Amino acid sequence: VINKQAVLKNLQKHKSDSYVMWLDHASFIIKLGETTIITDPVFEKNYGPLWFGPKKYIESPLTLKQLPKIDVFLGSHNHYDHFSVRTIKNFPYKNAKVLVPLKLGKYFTKNGYKKENVTEMDWFDKIKINDEISITMLPAQHWSKRWIWGDGNTDRSLWGSFLIEYKNKKIFFACDTGPAPFYKELGKKFGPIDLAFGNIGAYNFYPIIPIKDKSVFHTNPEELLSLMKDLKVKKVVGMHWGTAILSLEPIWEPPVRFKANAEKFGFRKEDTIIFKIGEIKELKQLIN
Repeated sequence: VINKQAVLKNLQKHKSDSYVMWLDHASFIIKLGETTIITDPVFEKNYGPLWFGPKKYIESPLTLKQLPKIDVFLGSHNHYDHFSVRTIKNFPYKNAKVLVPLKLGKYFTKNGYKKENVTEMDWFDKIKINDEISITMLPAQHWSKRWIWGDGNTDRSLWGSFLIEYKNKKIFFACDTGPAPFYKELGKKFGPIDLAFGNIGAYNFYPIIPIKDKSVFHTNPEELLSLMKDLKVKKVVGMHWGTAILSLEPIWEPPVRFKANAEKFGFRKEDTIIFKIGEIKELKQLIN
């Protein structure tokens, strides 16, 4: 985790640049020209309602009040480690455009966001943000559920990933996803993709699930690399690791396996990217 004062200094330094910053877990700030996007922000100390749920073992590099101006809020699905009502309620930029999967708009319109700024999206819906940016929601191999009890709470809202197109470049933000054959078709239709963010943690639930390092809904590092190859991705950022204990693999294992296996899937090691919490990388460093 980068020191908070250094983070604030770097934000000021790069305020006129296009950049990517890792806040934590699946939350990034992506600044593209004059437009700043945030993904799956959760600013609480735990992933769950009130004080329930897994505790974060890192401190966010920014508070909500320290965020730069956000123009677009992307929410991929309703699991607590990606979607926080407390963050939504206290978010300082409620005039931002909000893009979420079907059935999740109510969490915003009930908390002070203008209805016309909140768009629920189905898979393959495309929204033009401005003259430079458009965003398409794509499928992911996942699920949704907000409450632990009751089968009726399962899959009542949609989940999805986001393809951001900016000045002839493509950036892919994956929802949590497991391996799935449809990524080859997505690669044919939407590839090549310049930069992608994908989950490399929370894959080992053995012996709760009978096979070690295998999850239907979360790729392990090697599965993510394979999936990104199917998508025709050039560079991959590993996310969804190191902030809380959600599964049973060693906490530092995901980035090691991610980098160590890059070349087996046709990537250079330097094209599999790990951020520090709070780190800023200029877009020109990430996309050639």
